[in-house]
Amino acid sequence: MSVAEVDVADVRPDTDIEVQVTAVRGGLVVTARVERVDGDAVVIRPSVSEFVDQAVVAVGEEVTVLWLSGDGARALPAEVATVERGAAPRWHLSVVGPTESVQRRQAVRARVTVPLTVVVNGVDLDADLLDLSEGGVRAVVDPYGVTPAPGSVLGVTVQLEDGPVGARAEVVRQQTVNARWALSLRFLDLPEKEQDRVRRRVFQAMREERARHSD
Repeated sequence: MSVAEVDVADVRPDTDIEVQVTAVRGGLVVTARVERVDGDAVVIRPSVSEFVDQAVVAVGEEVTVLWLSGDGARALPAEVATVERGAAPRWHLSVVGPTESVQRRQAVRARVTVPLTVVVNGVDLDADLLDLSEGGVRAVVDPYGVTPAPGSVLGVTVQLEDGPVGARAEVVRQQTVNARWALSLRFLDLPEKEQDRVRRRVFQAMREERARHSD
């Protein structure tokens, strides 16, 4: 094992940076900010306002914490130890394994402010993009017609600065939030070249976010 690999295994996210937390079962992804790190204990403040129910994870659930380090993305396996609810919810996580460098095929999400169109019931709807990854998007749209059920397939177009990315996407999760549809969509058969374009834009957004909090 190289020195670099040993160092990475002991790396923890810095406080006050944005991370994404993915539930190992079900693949639910939540954006969060790191509040405190103490050895193998990590406390985060999740952005659960994007969901109706604050009970997004359960005590004992396995999650992966992803973030951007100075020389790449990192993934930290953890378990939910405590869930504090209320106006300022917090999740207390216990680290259960070494930190690893994120491999190319792992989808990393970031908040990206670009136009998004979702085809729902045959109509193009402008959507608010919550986050983007090479694996899919999370977005909010105004309701139109029949509610898209998990497993249904929609058309999406992400307007990146260097040109649009169009794809078919499967509905993984649907909720109604403040009379709008919150959709988690997984890209289907997105060409590798387009995945690379999306990934570059995601990492650009993560670098920009990291720079804002290091100033």
